[in-house]
This record gives sequence, C-alpha cells and structure tokens, in this order.
Amino acid sequence: MHPLTLWLLALIMSTEILAQTNDKAVRYPLEQDIATIDGIVSATYEAVSGKQGAKRNWARDRSLHHPAAIYAFPDSVEGELQQVVMSVSDFHQETDTLVSTTGFYESEINREVRIFGNIAHVWSTYQTQFEPDGPVMRRGINSIQLFYDQDRWWIISWTFDRETRLQPIPTTFLPQ
Repeated sequence: MHPLTLWLLALIMSTEILAQTNDKAVRYPLEQDIATIDGIVSATYEAVSGKQGAKRNWARDRSLHHPAAIYAFPDSVEGELQQVVMSVSDFHQETDTLVSTTGFYESEINREVRIFGNIAHVWSTYQTQFEPDGPVMRRGINSIQLFYDQDRWWIISWTFDRETRLQPIPTTFLPQ
C-alpha cells in the first residue's frame, strides 16, 4: 500500500466525529462506546433504533466502524435470494428509507463472544420491534467482526440473517 494511502487511512481512523445534538457539541466516538465489546455492540443497537421518521445517530454509528467496514446480508434481488454487501454509509441510507415509514427498535437478546489476540467475533441474537414495547416482528443473528487497534475496538464487518419458519434460530443462540 502506498505510504500516502496509509497516512490518509490513519488520519481518518484517528479523527473524532463531531455532531450537534440539542445545541451541544458531542465528540464521537464516546469513550464508553469503544472501550469494550459490550459498549460497542450496545452503542450500535442504540444508534439504529428509534421511532418512525426520527433521525438515527449515524455520527455515533460511523465512529464505531472502521472506514472500510461493510454490512452483508441475504436479500431478494429481482426475485432471487442473493448476498448483498454494502458500505456503512449505504446501510445508513437504506435504513433511513425504512425508518421513514415505520419505527424500528432492534435489541440484543443473547450474545456469544470469541476473542483471539486483537480480533473478536460476536454472535449477537437480536429481535426487532416496530414500537418500543410492541410485539416482536422478527428475530435473527448478527455476526459482528471487530479488531482492537489504537486503544479501542473497531467494527470491521456485519453479516446478518433473519429467522424464518424453515430456518429457526438454534437454541444455542437463544437466552438460556
């Protein structure tokens, strides 16, 4: 990799994200979001959840992800099930389209973490509701890959799949 590219990547990774909320400047990432795996996973669920039409905290969410992070998931493309891969920004745009017409509250109901050196893999079983205390509309599993660098955790990728009648969540991924 070219030295200038490495320098730019380091600059992007070390830059704090500044957001305006309630007339008060907030610097992202929040220390409690990136200090632990629990913090970073909890922060991502908080950032994506909210009422219909509400702006999501994408500045906070971006601060949790490496600049090259991706989302991947199966989806119907022209009637055919395919694996879709997109950037964090594209995922935010897709989510904005969804939440303009419905509330969306995603919460973790179980987690399994494996760590080796500076890498971690989180299996995070989730449930989705359209209202905070409403019925569970769907469940699934998020497979989250992270790495520890520059005294913090970074999310590098998400892969997720939904539970279906033909593909129920295995009991090993449910709360015991």
